Amino acid sequence: MTRFISRRDFFALALVPLLMLGAATDLTSFAQSRRQPPTSNQKKNKRPAEGAKPEGGQQPEELPPDLINKPQEAETITVSTALVNVDAVVYDKKTKQIIADLKRENFAIFEDGVKREITNFATPEAPITVAMVIEYSKLTDQLSGDYYETGRYEVIRPMAMFLTQFVKPPDDYVSVIAYDIRPTPITDFTNDPARLNQVINLLLRNNPAFRETNLFDALKFTLIGGRGDSVVLDNSESRTAEYEGMAKLQGRRRAVILLASGLDTFSKINYDQARKIAQNAGVPIYIIGTGNLFFKKYGDDMSAQDGMLGSVQPGRLSFLQAQNTLKTFAKETGGMYFPVTFQGELPSVLQTINSVLRSQYSLGFTPGSARDGKQHKIVVKVDVNGDGQYDDKQYEVQNRPFYNAPKS
Repeated sequence: MTRFISRRDFFALALVPLLMLGAATDLTSFAQSRRQPPTSNQKKNKRPAEGAKPEGGQQPEELPPDLINKPQEAETITVSTALVNVDAVVYDKKTKQIIADLKRENFAIFEDGVKREITNFATPEAPITVAMVIEYSKLTDQLSGDYYETGRYEVIRPMAMFLTQFVKPPDDYVSVIAYDIRPTPITDFTNDPARLNQVINLLLRNNPAFRETNLFDALKFTLIGGRGDSVVLDNSESRTAEYEGMAKLQGRRRAVILLASGLDTFSKINYDQARKIAQNAGVPIYIIGTGNLFFKKYGDDMSAQDGMLGSVQPGRLSFLQAQNTLKTFAKETGGMYFPVTFQGELPSVLQTINSVLRSQYSLGFTPGSARDGKQHKIVVKVDVNGDGQYDDKQYEVQNRPFYNAPKS
């Protein structure tokens, strides 16, 4: 037995007390390697089976009506809406302390310098609805900076920590989507601890099916939906099903947590299209960047272009571009980017993401009459003490910086 196998088994066993894993499941194949023929009667994504009880013997909460999936055309790549949603977090510039207990009248929204009425407002007390998107490919395994474990643990570890520590039933909901050559929903929205442990157990016990890592396709699928693999844990007889995107969820505090290196192999859509989808969706993307230890250790030995020593290893420029891609997605959606290098950074990073998620004010406004297909700047100002003066010098508002108007 090699040292690698011994260390990997040790890691898996170390997660058992944290994740409260039960008996091993019979889920030995990942959806990305399944090839059952589709049936003629396709169904929307199922939710956890009725009657399944989480820990404590309590009945799991029924899914709210606004989280039920509806069919959507897969080729749509823009999101048009009469309402522009803006999630905002208010900080003290000096202390970086998050400001709570604000009301609608404490905020003002400006579109291209013109003040707009805030028609929708939700306080941080609203429950969170999160889609976790993880890079799970053979390339991910190769990007390990630790000799003793495969690279997929860089995405499984933070995913497991978030699912077990920060999802609070009965109001919070989370779905998990893994991607390599295509995105695959592991579970639809749930807050059942047993279901979440099944997700972790499945990804720990299986191996990625493909080397490709198509990030842009995965973001499109997550945000606006489309036809994809059926939800893995539903054991659906149909290989494919319609999946509803996060952009369609209204009236809930939404976010995407992306665990990825930022590399994209050959998505069907390009970088600019992915950016526009992310900008228009109105969903903040919080990103934990992986592969950073690998790049810091071996970056100087890489060639500038893709291909190192005759392999298909991404080159130094590809890694730098991937990091810039993740920064851009986070900034343009009002989210945050954390390039994690060492395992010890994860508790602080996940706590920060959780704190920000639960401190978001959800604002909505009706844009001007222009339907010019152009980009329009959004500025959110805050009057914390209610004296009629905006507190730009003392406080900072984190929010999406613009939106793209639809064409008439």
